[in-house]
Amino acid sequence: MSANVPFRLLFATIFAAMLVAMPVSTTAQANTEQSVKVGPSGLPLPRFVSLKSSRVNMRIGPGLNYAVNWRYLKSGLPMEIIQEYDNWRRVRDAEGAEGWINQALLSGRRTGIAAPWFKGKDADINLMADPRDDARLIARVEPGAIGSIKTCNGDWCEMDFSGHSGWVDQSLIWGAYPGEAVKE
Repeated sequence: MSANVPFRLLFATIFAAMLVAMPVSTTAQANTEQSVKVGPSGLPLPRFVSLKSSRVNMRIGPGLNYAVNWRYLKSGLPMEIIQEYDNWRRVRDAEGAEGWINQALLSGRRTGIAAPWFKGKDADINLMADPRDDARLIARVEPGAIGSIKTCNGDWCEMDFSGHSGWVDQSLIWGAYPGEAVKE
């Protein structure tokens, strides 16, 4: 470009070139977002964990100097880690509450809540002997009951609810992603 070209024209030309190139970079970004995200810990984000202790504070920020906004009194409660910062994990519970919990209070043990969205309805969840709808019924589990996840095959999860082991339709569990395979 010559020195006679006004700066605004030069800027407009560069800006127009950037706009033309944008769809390519947006496509590249979309392809990157489809790959698995990994947090600073080296573990995937998001992921499910559970509470290690029976008394856990959820804070509004990642540190002890932040206020407590929830106190959980049930060990084994599943939590979804959605962000990491130093030794703190931003988590979401089954009801959608979000906050920060120190990683020392979280366990990699997988647990799940039986259809917490059914609360208040008369709809028990069937615990089956095998991973299929026509299998023998072992027990009926109340919505909101917490169980340990042994394994999931993407459609069914083998779980233990208070000593009763069997298979639950994976779409009826909060604690395993749809289609996710979980191994012991």
